[in-house]
Amino acid sequence: MNVAVNPEIAQSIAAGEISTNYHDQGEGAPLLMIHGSGPGVSAWANWRLNIGPLSKHFRVIAPDMVGFGFTERPKSVAYGKELWLRHLADFLDSLGLEQVDIVGNSFGGGLALAFAIAHPERVGRLVLMGSVGVHFPITPGLDAVWGYEPSLEAMRGLLDIFASNRELVSDELAELRYQASIRPGFQESFSSMFPAPRQRGVDDLASSEADIAALVQPTLIIHGREDRVIPPAASRRLFELVPNAELHMFGRCGHWTQIEHTDRFNRLVIDFLRR
Repeated sequence: MNVAVNPEIAQSIAAGEISTNYHDQGEGAPLLMIHGSGPGVSAWANWRLNIGPLSKHFRVIAPDMVGFGFTERPKSVAYGKELWLRHLADFLDSLGLEQVDIVGNSFGGGLALAFAIAHPERVGRLVLMGSVGVHFPITPGLDAVWGYEPSLEAMRGLLDIFASNRELVSDELAELRYQASIRPGFQESFSSMFPAPRQRGVDDLASSEADIAALVQPTLIIHGREDRVIPPAASRRLFELVPNAELHMFGRCGHWTQIEHTDRFNRLVIDFLRR
């Protein structure tokens, strides 16, 4: 009898008191990859097309952040930047990693930025993809993502928002992501993270511009020109603020740079981190 193996579930480690599901592939310099905050998301769902290629050059480590994926969902925790930053620090401590490079997607980019500000000695280089981290008026797209109520129709609508290339949005993918979003505990934690008015979620994940301008880490900023979730202007502002930054903007690309332009995204990251 064949037992289906869920590729989203990998290794487990105690990060502080939180049992954390994470992927750990490859050898070499450690590269931490922090996923976004879509409903039903996991590290594997976010980075499945990137972990393999990047692991040929780095030790790629991709955790499910607390409240997401297959990491433990402690009862009565207050979800927010403070909890997620503590989880990241505890996770790296558990792995014995003093310093890492970080790739952060959207929500994960905001956490990467804040972690570099809070623990500058622990971050070598930064890659921020479709990232939050500065203040901006919440977009209708992000409001829809964070306000998701489970249904197949709602998930299909979110996928249409995420991707500029509609060929990527199939009924099969919508069904897959919908089923992921209704796994036990998933929607319960997700719905408590970004309650209305959801502008507060944007503001909570933002760092002060003075702190951003004081960053010393080399930083690659990547964004899709047609992104309807995080405005491209957010990355332009990051580019203006971060002293040692470069900006790559993809045309014909929504919020899924790592999926819509997989090979180019992987090559950009590899070339930037190997300098």
